Amino acid sequence: MGDYLIHPEHGIGQYLGLETREVLGAKRDYLVLQYAGEGKMYLPVEQLPLLKRHPGTTDDPPALSSLGKSEWKRTREKAQRDAEELAQRMLVMHAKREATPGRAFGPLPEWDSLVEQNFPFELTPDQHKALEETLRDLEAPRPMERLISGDVGFGKTEVALRAAHRVVGHGAQVAVLVPTTLLAEQHTQTFRKRLEGLPVRVAGLSRFTSEKEASEILRGLASGSVDIVIGTHRLLSPDVRFKDLGLLVVDEEHRFGVAQKERIRELKEAVDTLFLSATPIPRTLYSALVGLRDLSSIQTAPPGRKPIQTVLAPYDPALVRQGIMDELERGGKAFYVHDRVATILARRQYLEALVPEARIGVVHGQMHEAEVEETMLAFAEGAFDVLLATTIIESGLDIPEANTILVERADKLGLAALYQLRGRVGRRQEEAYAYLFHPLRLTEGAERRLAAIADLSDLGSGHLLAEKDMEIRGVGNLLGPEQHGHIRAVSLEIYTELLSEAIRKLKGEKVEPEHHVTLDLQLSARLTLEYIPSPEARSRFYGRLAETRNLAQLSRIAREIKERYGPAPEEVENFLALSKLRLVAQSKGVVSITEDMLHLQIAFETARLDYDAKALRALPFRVEPTQYPPGFRIPKKGLDPKQLVETLNELLYLVD
Repeated sequence: MGDYLIHPEHGIGQYLGLETREVLGAKRDYLVLQYAGEGKMYLPVEQLPLLKRHPGTTDDPPALSSLGKSEWKRTREKAQRDAEELAQRMLVMHAKREATPGRAFGPLPEWDSLVEQNFPFELTPDQHKALEETLRDLEAPRPMERLISGDVGFGKTEVALRAAHRVVGHGAQVAVLVPTTLLAEQHTQTFRKRLEGLPVRVAGLSRFTSEKEASEILRGLASGSVDIVIGTHRLLSPDVRFKDLGLLVVDEEHRFGVAQKERIRELKEAVDTLFLSATPIPRTLYSALVGLRDLSSIQTAPPGRKPIQTVLAPYDPALVRQGIMDELERGGKAFYVHDRVATILARRQYLEALVPEARIGVVHGQMHEAEVEETMLAFAEGAFDVLLATTIIESGLDIPEANTILVERADKLGLAALYQLRGRVGRRQEEAYAYLFHPLRLTEGAERRLAAIADLSDLGSGHLLAEKDMEIRGVGNLLGPEQHGHIRAVSLEIYTELLSEAIRKLKGEKVEPEHHVTLDLQLSARLTLEYIPSPEARSRFYGRLAETRNLAQLSRIAREIKERYGPAPEEVENFLALSKLRLVAQSKGVVSITEDMLHLQIAFETARLDYDAKALRALPFRVEPTQYPPGFRIPKKGLDPKQLVETLNELLYLVD
């Protein structure tokens, strides 16, 4: 209930629930969709596969379409034009990059293996693939521009580090650009530790670097004695000159300003560039863009990592104290998120009284940047047990000992923010906990968001979230802000389809239109209210049955239904049989299966049908091939209505 669904012809409607109706003696369930104004549409549940979901929530709803007007068609056409322009631009950029001469950093068998010896883990399959793709780009005689996306802590830095090691092995320099001083410090330590014992000089350049040290590093970069420099936007200053820059690594590019991005563009013109992003890319978009942008996606969790235990609960001081104390007793640290600057100091006093055992530090967005970073660094180094913060801690902080996060008023935050906040913990093999507190009464939208974040506790489920609510934020970074409006209007899924289609057309590939089968049979077929009493459960099963793409999946869901609710009545069996018929018909290229007073008619996409005429004549019912429409007609006389669907299945199995 409340979901926003998109019909290919009528556009965005809000799902109000199911309604049973009887038409020509057959009982069916219909989806009730609310459109703009008083417009309502009743759609038979068999047509559910036509619909797509819009990620809007009741707190942030998309505009409903008007029935009977062509505004949806115009909106879709605008999005299509934008997708075609974007595909064209990307194709031109890709071709230009392919033609630009660059440097090739080929394999160095003796040198390459040295960096692996300091790595205490096995690379995950996704890391391995991302590394292979990156090294292949480095070996090519053109400038690399690759984006590596993936959840926080899934090993993007390791790929960047090994790429940097390869470039240094060829005598060139590497610059690693990160958005915060704290990240610069952490990355500098990581690189130094991993490259220990190798003839590689790593320097960190940020606000924490003294003037004397900074001028020495600048001299080292100009003379070539510094191999790898890791820093904030300080690296983009005009006084930073490299003797021989070979690789630029940019972490979270979207967090830099316009002028800084311009400087990054100038720098990367002639050098290999690797972009890292913690915003997971939805799989559908990823597959559409591969071939136009150089992308690698890391979605497998490192071995030994455990899912974050997510606790949803009304705010309870006893649970807050227990959550913090459990963490302190095992020698760890905790984050506490209070998203109101005006009352954050009062909240500190409250927590000090509630958990007097804990030392509490405070950070928020109205503090000076230097003060924020110093407090965070003090927390990382053990000066505080609890960091009380606003959502300022949402990104870019890796504190291995912090394995509990408590979020007050989680109902006020969007899915993306909740997912990023929860990603602050659970970086190591310790069990991590996220307590998401909310008031006793919740809005429907907040309830659904919190349920979604609790469901997505599996590691690497960021890409699933990307397909729910994170999509627009993430795609803004990936495709550019101008796409935001079109994606909002038609949904990411539809925009991705339009983009994918535009890309294939530009590449000269054949674009097959999306194929749906129309089933219109006078048969009582539904998941009855008497059999499945919960309207939510019925809606959920209808959704899952509509999304099935093969018979094995379908039989699993049918088995689950019968195990939970017992032997199925006739109308339920009929609905399951129709779901099977839809899948078989789709695989055989059927356009529609309809019924009139005298006949069943099966119409196919193709005019030339390949079938076994002899086997057709041997069937226990009469079948008449038809030319217009191309297909078959079956006289209903003598057919048992209960055998209707089985009859159709039997016939379809004879068609190649």
